[in-house]
Amino acid sequence: MIRVAIIDDHAVVRAGLREFFSEHEDLRVTCEAANGREIVDMLQRDDVDVVVMDLSMPDMGGVDTLAAIRARSSDLPVLVLSGFPETHYAPALLRQGASGYLNKECDPQEIVDAIRTVFRGRKYITPAVGELLAEGFSGLDDRPLHEQLSERELQVFLRLARGETVGAAASAMFLSVKTVSTYRTRVMEKLKLASNSDLTYYALKNGLID
Repeated sequence: MIRVAIIDDHAVVRAGLREFFSEHEDLRVTCEAANGREIVDMLQRDDVDVVVMDLSMPDMGGVDTLAAIRARSSDLPVLVLSGFPETHYAPALLRQGASGYLNKECDPQEIVDAIRTVFRGRKYITPAVGELLAEGFSGLDDRPLHEQLSERELQVFLRLARGETVGAAASAMFLSVKTVSTYRTRVMEKLKLASNSDLTYYALKNGLID
C-alpha cells in the first residue's frame, strides 16, 4: 500500500484525485492539505510514502514547500502536479529535490504510474523533461535565466514577483531582511533586471506566476 498525501489549494482537485486514487488497490490517501504550511505539520503526525503537490498555492507555495519537506524528510518522494508547463519549472525543481513533475493536463493514469515510480525510489521524468535536462547538460549557458537561480534565489524571486515586500518575504522564510535583500540583489543580477516590477513582468512573461 502506497500512502499518499495531496497538497492543492483547490478542494475539487483534491476530491478528484482522492476519488481516482481510490480505484487503485495499492494507493491510499492518508492526508490532504490546502498549502505547504499545513502539510509540513501533518507530516509530523501522519505516515506518508509519496507527496503529490501543486506548485501555485497561497500562504506557502510549492517551491517553499519542497524546501521545507526536504529539510525535514530528505528521502520522502515529492511529485509535483502543476498547471504550469513542464518547460517552465520541471528542470529547476528536479534539481532542487522533486522526484517528478507532471502537468495537470496529463492522462490521469500517468499520475498513478509516476507515484508508483517515485515510491520505488526512482525519478519520474517525462520524455519532454528528459530532453530539457539533456539540453541543460549539453549547453548550460542556453538555459533560461531563471533556471540558473539557486533554490533560495528562486524562492525569493517568486515571492517578490507576486508583490511581497522584502520584509514580508523574510518573515515568511524565517530569514533576516538583510539576507533576503542579498538574495534579491543576486536575482536581479542573474536575471539582468532593475526593479520589482521587472521581476513581476519577467515571471508573468515566462509563466512562472499567474
